[in-house]
Amino acid sequence: MENSTKGHITHYLLLIINQSSLIIYNKKLVDILRFITAGSVDDGKSTLIGRLLYDSKSILQDQLEVLEKHSKNKNEDGVDLALLTDGLRAEREQGITIDVAYRYFSTSKRKFIIADAPGHVQYTRNMITGASNSDLMVILIDARKGVIEQTRRHSIIASLLKLKKVAVAINKMDMVDYSEEVFESIKADYSKIAEGLGLNDVTYFPISALKGDNIVSLSSTTDWYQGSSLLDYLEEVELDDVHNSGSRFQVQYVIRPQTEELHDYRGYAGQIISGSFKKGDKIAILPAGIITEIATIEVNGAEVQEAFEGQPAVIQITEDIDVSRGDFFASAEELPNVEKEVEVLLCWLDHKSLQPGNRYLIQHHSRQLKAVVKHVDYKINVNTLEQEDSEGEIKLNEIAKVTIKTAQPLVFDDFISNKKTGSAILVDETSNATVAACIIQ
Repeated sequence: MENSTKGHITHYLLLIINQSSLIIYNKKLVDILRFITAGSVDDGKSTLIGRLLYDSKSILQDQLEVLEKHSKNKNEDGVDLALLTDGLRAEREQGITIDVAYRYFSTSKRKFIIADAPGHVQYTRNMITGASNSDLMVILIDARKGVIEQTRRHSIIASLLKLKKVAVAINKMDMVDYSEEVFESIKADYSKIAEGLGLNDVTYFPISALKGDNIVSLSSTTDWYQGSSLLDYLEEVELDDVHNSGSRFQVQYVIRPQTEELHDYRGYAGQIISGSFKKGDKIAILPAGIITEIATIEVNGAEVQEAFEGQPAVIQITEDIDVSRGDFFASAEELPNVEKEVEVLLCWLDHKSLQPGNRYLIQHHSRQLKAVVKHVDYKINVNTLEQEDSEGEIKLNEIAKVTIKTAQPLVFDDFISNKKTGSAILVDETSNATVAACIIQ
């Protein structure tokens, strides 16, 4: 292949790389833990994150000097740890941004990426973004208040997104005199919620983010506590090797140089969503359902025998088939579903309510289809976790099961077997705003 053509293909590969998460792919090489902190307003998320950054020496000296200068609510170290994230929080409250913020730190044992989600009820929708890419969730509970509605809502999201590990940090223990009775009472209350949601791997920590108790090291103030510190847990927790069933690849760009030397070249650029593909594999082109064979696979401009999950690649096939952006390549031996009608669990993200008959666009990776909400089956009560009548509409932050009908067939797996092809979003046709995060059942 000519250098100019290689450069042409490499350009599109770089575009794909920029759109994908290299950290997920590199997790095989670098031990990185992604976790999200969830809790209600003033439960102490900012102070907890600040404590982790401060005690892990992840703050630059000039940042520390500014922090010391502006600190009002100082701890014993002379700093207000919450200020490390309060600037962003102030922006959220002013309406400038309400997005998830990411913080990074590392220890000698592991690298960490923290997704700092807003605590306000009206911003619950934003935490789904961070939670969908996390390995576990740290749920903060104010020891004075115990389990509240936001605790239940965040736990439901953890359950829906199949986060198998949850750390419950019962914060502000210093304000309840480090009471073991309070800790055990909250632990018992949350255990009932976890059992109802199928959260089977939950670990509890009595902490004080302000004082530093049981965050980096164990504290003598809770001599009745027999567990580890929160940081020790984060360093040692074993990550599940999540298996997404089926080999899946979606076309993001069709490469046709149409030069005199490469007049017949046609490559399909995209990312290996799950599984792997080998030269010579029999694959199905979906939704058309045509069976063909892989002729070549190129990664980083070089031909390879096999490409793996997370890698951007260019695939050529043996047949001259009409393939477009958004089409799927799937192993002919393990096919996904191809349907026009799907059942989804969704979290509604828009101020305008969802009603049967409403029309939207469903975005499934690079494929976008027109869709209509056929009917709402039920909504989930975040307090009792029971299924309830929707009464004709779903409002902001409510979680519901609905049936969606698409204009053309949707290629998908159920979320349990493949998280990557079993999730989608709904988009408003007029404003282009994301209005729902969907888990396909």
